[in-house]
Amino acid sequence: MPTGYTDITYEVADRVATITLNRPAARNGYTIRMADELNAAFDRADHDEQVRVVVLTGAGDNFSVGADLSQGGFDFDAEKGPDPAWQEPAGRCSKRVFEMNKPVIAAIRGAAIGGGITITLSADYRLASTDARFGFVFVRRGIYPEGASAWFLPRLVGMGTAMDWMISGRVFGAEEAHRAGLVQRLHEPDELLDKAYELARELIETTAPVSVAVTRQLLYRMSSLDSPFPVHETDSKLIGGLSANPDAVEGVLSFLQKRPPEFKLRVPEDLPGGLPWLENP
Repeated sequence: MPTGYTDITYEVADRVATITLNRPAARNGYTIRMADELNAAFDRADHDEQVRVVVLTGAGDNFSVGADLSQGGFDFDAEKGPDPAWQEPAGRCSKRVFEMNKPVIAAIRGAAIGGGITITLSADYRLASTDARFGFVFVRRGIYPEGASAWFLPRLVGMGTAMDWMISGRVFGAEEAHRAGLVQRLHEPDELLDKAYELARELIETTAPVSVAVTRQLLYRMSSLDSPFPVHETDSKLIGGLSANPDAVEGVLSFLQKRPPEFKLRVPEDLPGGLPWLENP
């Protein structure tokens, strides 16, 4: 399938969109073009009714070694500095993934360093190969964390571990990443992508698209509030509308009849009204 991209590839098969960082000769070094292409590809997948799950991976033996400054640096004049509206490249991707209505599975092999790991922190799953290596190496380069990683990382691994990894800038292996919760599952390198697709198929076959979209945003948008009361208010509106929700009826019937569900509602057109993050983005 023609991709229309330069630094990534994009293809859809069996309701899974695969987005691949495609600069293997540069170990998938992150570029401005890659950032913009990733943003466009995730937007494309999110609005394609034929896509239920996105798999993000890298070509070759490495996921990404982070920013490739040899490709011209940042997209602003170094002497004049950025426009006030400018957004750093890794965050362009991680924020778009955060806003997704569809699950994103990052399949990480080899090095995932700097921006090469921060762009995955808003994914729903991070699967890693046993030879994967990770590093939030910013302080060792005299620069600063990006990709909104200072927000995402402590929520995944706790403040103590996030502080260790970011303040030391050290590189660590797959086992440590797994123990801390940065990655949910480890697989042998030659099995990694197959396992990512296996997980994608399970999500496609067993879950309702609208329910998934609402649930991932409930977790991201509301889990850090100071009180459970606003969350319960949203829960009550959602549960109170179930009598008019055909997916809820189908979910119960398919369970009772011991058959696979056939959910009909689609995103974004069938998202329920009154969701606070849509009313106040």
